[in-house]
Amino acid sequence: QVQLVESGGGLVQAGGSLRLSCAASGRTFSLYKMAWFRQAPGKEREFVARIIWSGGNTDYADSVKGRFTISRDRAENTVYLQMNSLKPEDTAVYFCAAAKIPIGYDYWGQGTQVTVSS
Repeated sequence: QVQLVESGGGLVQAGGSLRLSCAASGRTFSLYKMAWFRQAPGKEREFVARIIWSGGNTDYADSVKGRFTISRDRAENTVYLQMNSLKPEDTAVYFCAAAKIPIGYDYWGQGTQVTVSS
């Protein structure tokens, strides 16, 4: 099993920045990828960004390209999401996810709230 714990959420004004962290613990030795998803009130959970654990390749949702950056520290088993130029529509609960295979995600964190005020 892999446990994921997010941190770094909070309240920020539009145009501001936040950095989310997700610490992985447990059987992390065979992780394939980690990602961030978000869910706004009344909406479905949506993909934000993904990073391949070994090679570091990244992928982003169109809505965050150029504003968000996903990165990882393999030694610390931690993935980050640097969020710049935040908009009110970025307000959501942000979830960290991990997988040991290319398809789908098997492990999820509890989520951290990000609120962007206008």
